[in-house]
Amino acid sequence: MEKRPLTAIEYFRSTLSIIVFFLLLILIYTPVVLLLLIFSFGKLTNFIMEKMVPPLGRFVMWIAGIKFRIRKHTDHLPENALYIVNHSSTLDVLTILATGFPRIRFVAKWEFQYNPIFFLLGRLTGQVFIKRQDSDKAVETLRKSQNRIKRKQLSLLMAPEGSRKHPGIIGPFKKGPFRMAIDLGYPIVPVYFEGNRELSEGGLLMTRTGTCTAHIYPPIDTSGWTLENLDNHISEVREMYLEWAGIKDHE
Repeated sequence: MEKRPLTAIEYFRSTLSIIVFFLLLILIYTPVVLLLLIFSFGKLTNFIMEKMVPPLGRFVMWIAGIKFRIRKHTDHLPENALYIVNHSSTLDVLTILATGFPRIRFVAKWEFQYNPIFFLLGRLTGQVFIKRQDSDKAVETLRKSQNRIKRKQLSLLMAPEGSRKHPGIIGPFKKGPFRMAIDLGYPIVPVYFEGNRELSEGGLLMTRTGTCTAHIYPPIDTSGWTLENLDNHISEVREMYLEWAGIKDHE
């Protein structure tokens, strides 16, 4: 389906939302986060991730004219889990921030650290940055983070497609997130972002007005997963995403 071009008002709202996002990060969030972490000796990191970060994502989307919804298709979320999301839009950054999973940390691309604000806030709050182009380095970084994640009883959020630039609506799934779930002994909670791709598919956060929804599905038990049957399980999970995306002729 051909997407309509952005209107002048949508360009204005998108530009304003980007400006507000960075102003809030620089003038309010960074100094407040620094003070909270200093005076709490780092103990308020989860509070920051769960209570302060989601309103930022939601407010920026509101400025851009986007209504964000969360729909839970399960009554129970595990205390610790590895959350996975589909990734095909720059808008995913805001919807990830806005969802507010408990005790969550994000696995993000290394290049985010080229922005000094993202570098500072990411390092202070314990996010994990990986070099996607270097799979050996990425695996090494994830393994180094594994002990900290388990010790502090944190959850992780990863995008199995790796990059938003991939063929098709749902790209090929990499093994990293699923191998990480096995190593941590965590269930996998699939999250499907509906509407993100239709509203914004460019490299910049220029977006149409509309609605996007985070669908949170029941956790998947990984206790019986092994390296030998991992490929089959990855295919099964990807099939679920293809169905949610409405793709009848599965790739």
